[in-house]
Amino acid sequence: MSSPADYDLILTGDLGEVGRNILIDAFADDGIDIAGVYRDCGCLIYNPQEQDTHAGGSGCGCSASVLCGHILNGMLAGRWHRILFCATGALMSPLAIQQGESIPSVCHLLEICSTR
Repeated sequence: MSSPADYDLILTGDLGEVGRNILIDAFADDGIDIAGVYRDCGCLIYNPQEQDTHAGGSGCGCSASVLCGHILNGMLAGRWHRILFCATGALMSPLAIQQGESIPSVCHLLEICSTR
C-alpha cells in the first residue's frame, strides 16, 4: 500500500481553491497529510488573486493542459519520477441543476512513473 510520501506529486484536475482546500481537509480528517505533494491543475493554471475562479473551471481542460505540458516535460527533465494523477471532472447537466439534483462527478486515477 502506498502513501502520499511515495509520490513526487499528487494532482487533481480542477477542483479550484475551494475544492483543493476541502480535499486537503478531508484527507487530514483521516490522518493523511497530502499538503506537501498535492497540487490542483486548475490552481496551477489560473491566478485566484486576479481571476474569479473559486471552485474551478474545466477539469478535463486543465488536466490535459498541465499533464501534457508541464508535468510530462518535468518528468522528462528528471524533476519528478512518480506521479499520482487524478483527472477530476463533473458531469454537468443544466436540467439536473434546475431540478435541484446532485452533480455526478468522475475521477480517473493514473500512476505515472518514469524509467529514468
